[in-house]
Amino acid sequence: MTTRRDFLKKGGLALAALAASGSIPVSAFAAGNGKGTADYVSKRPELANRKFTSKSVEETIARVKKQIKDPKLAWMFENCFPNTLDTTIESFKMNGERPDTFVITGDIHAMWLRDSGAQVWPYLPLCKNDEPLRLLIAGVINRQTWCILQDPYANAFGQTEKSSSWESDMTEMKPYVYERKWEIDSLCYPVRLAYNYWRTTGDTSVFDKNWTNAMESVYKTFRDQQRKDGRGSYNFQRKTERQLDTLSNGGWGNPVSPVGLIVSSFRPSDDATTFGFLIPSNVFAVASLRQIAEICTEVTGNTQLAADCKALADEVQTAINKYGIVRHPKYGKVYAFEVDGYGNAYFMDDANIPSLLAMPYLTNMSVNDPVYRNTRKLVWSLDNPYFFKGSKGEGIGGPHQGYDMIWPMSIIMKAETSTDNNEIRNCLRMLRDTDDNTGFMHETFNKDNTHNFTRHWFAWANTLFGELILRLVNENKSSLLNNL
Repeated sequence: MTTRRDFLKKGGLALAALAASGSIPVSAFAAGNGKGTADYVSKRPELANRKFTSKSVEETIARVKKQIKDPKLAWMFENCFPNTLDTTIESFKMNGERPDTFVITGDIHAMWLRDSGAQVWPYLPLCKNDEPLRLLIAGVINRQTWCILQDPYANAFGQTEKSSSWESDMTEMKPYVYERKWEIDSLCYPVRLAYNYWRTTGDTSVFDKNWTNAMESVYKTFRDQQRKDGRGSYNFQRKTERQLDTLSNGGWGNPVSPVGLIVSSFRPSDDATTFGFLIPSNVFAVASLRQIAEICTEVTGNTQLAADCKALADEVQTAINKYGIVRHPKYGKVYAFEVDGYGNAYFMDDANIPSLLAMPYLTNMSVNDPVYRNTRKLVWSLDNPYFFKGSKGEGIGGPHQGYDMIWPMSIIMKAETSTDNNEIRNCLRMLRDTDDNTGFMHETFNKDNTHNFTRHWFAWANTLFGELILRLVNENKSSLLNNL
């Protein structure tokens, strides 16, 4: 049996060999004592204290840093890109031939299905020629599959059966469940990761009977939350002073008309929806259902599940087109953030992904789609009630952290979905200059005071920033990084 310790040891030996050959600077693993650049000391843990090391990730860091002339930006990339591997791989083990990886979100000691899938996402292109890294990501997929089978309505899980601090929530709390907020995207991120892992590596070992059972559960959960036959099987209440931490109407949420869309009781921010049909999450669900169908057709041979998922995807897409696209008095046809099927619509966006801004990033929606272009103008303006602009920056926030708090994640997504080089430069400059000189991304920062920020250790945002920088370098756009 190969253990996590064995893989860490192999990774460490590989790094030592690379350093000796000059391929990787000593600073790449002399962490706290060395310097990532002439002026910025690396904030990475000492090599012995890193949770996981990857030869290909280290080589990528060295390659990218050479192409970034801005010393602070290079330092931030070195700190952020490997942050998930350095600090959040809580457990990586082999159960026989089957890897199992538990990934915490950062300063919260639990595994979110959304965050864990997003945290390892930027490493996918590297794992084809990096066997330990491939096994690590396969382990994330296997763990996510296991979690879905425990409870498809839960958004976060613990490592043990012990109840979490939310055990008093008035919902069906089960062993291993850390939090049970029903969010569509919690089931979409595992599909996205598994599908693209397969397309990248060709490995189909993750698509076993457990995976098929989990995907059948995903399909049934989506069907249940169309709420065509009553309220569905999920309800939730919490004793709290935060309005958006619980659901109204006895835990069922606000009413919806069964028009074919899927209810998401909570947003990817873990805040309750106002109108249950969260449009960016429904868009994400359509993409995920089509990916499940493709895997079932080409790999598992489950033609019935493939047909079911295709039919549901078509139904939800039709409903998005009919109810999710709404005419705004200023911007024309736009995607609403939320609707209820009765004709009510919420014109806003939240920084957490899936968001309206991020739809082309998560799906095959074109950035040139005219309705998306109109939507983009709306959400990146003061006509979005959660868009904030101040002396230190501008961007989208959300009710999770409240007024005037900008999420760097929204700035990253603006750059990821932009075709305007000047716009991308402005985003990069804001990201560089709003870290409060910590070298990391945060959950939020105040629009007028970068010393006022939330979450010092938020691995998703860190890795997302690294992904953006790496993409620009790989697309030969280093000039954008070097001309801020």
